[in-house]
Amino acid sequence: MDKNEGGVLAGIPESALKLTLTRSTIKMQHSRTWRVDKSNSVHDLIICLTGSGSYVVDDEAHTLTPGDAMLIPAGSRFVGWHASGEAYTGVAQHFTLDLFGKHDLIAQMRIRRTVRFSRWELIEPLVHHYRDIAPASSTTLTQHHLFMFILIAFLEDAFIAWNAPPVSAVGNAEGISLAIMLAATRITADPLDGEIAERVVTDAPYNPDYFKREFRRQIGWTPRKFQEFKRMERAMNLLASGNSVSETAALVGYSDAYYFSRMFKRHIGTSPAGYKLAVRESQDGKFPRGEEDGQVIYPLVERVE
Repeated sequence: MDKNEGGVLAGIPESALKLTLTRSTIKMQHSRTWRVDKSNSVHDLIICLTGSGSYVVDDEAHTLTPGDAMLIPAGSRFVGWHASGEAYTGVAQHFTLDLFGKHDLIAQMRIRRTVRFSRWELIEPLVHHYRDIAPASSTTLTQHHLFMFILIAFLEDAFIAWNAPPVSAVGNAEGISLAIMLAATRITADPLDGEIAERVVTDAPYNPDYFKREFRRQIGWTPRKFQEFKRMERAMNLLASGNSVSETAALVGYSDAYYFSRMFKRHIGTSPAGYKLAVRESQDGKFPRGEEDGQVIYPLVERVE
């Protein structure tokens, strides 16, 4: 999650996703004679902890070593076998991940089948804990939340691009809602890309004027204004982290700090300096009147059109 600090899933509302662990966790402990040849009706995320395992999935060869993970999509036939002298251990979790209860999120993404976790030092103890607490024949709430974190980390590392909505979905209300959600997610992930707002409109399989009208109706902004607000959200994080106004302006793509300050106030409702002061006062316990938790909800203004 380097340049896309919000992550590729940042634009998807929490309530829009439904994760289901379809069976108990497989605690992989494979000897030299282990071999498997099968397919699953649901997705399968495999994570290697020790040793190594080799796989052929849809005629593609892969080898997993500690820190590697592989997602085998639903319906894919695969063969796996032990690939080293050391015991091959890890976890395998069958799951579904639905968007709005109707769309398979994994099917909306083009991803690398196998990746090495970029933050393995963080993920490894979680995977060990996930494996240790897994019941033999059921799943738990704790597992559900842990796996969602691990799965998102995998998807962030494996993500290549969003797929276009299927042609069969274009002519119905679900299709336009899915296309808008994916467009908003792309903008949220990379708001500093000067062409992203126009690109998501061009890439959508709809008339551009119709798509922009529907985007505004469902999101509350046009794609361009939504991108501007997401840039300002990025600026808020930078200001709160201690960057100066001029540094923040440059980091979010403004060569003129004065113009950046005007745009920030227009979208957020206070100046960058005023926002930095509010953050500092909140940290010092000077809570605004009526905000007992010290948190002000931004933006302070109506959405800008």
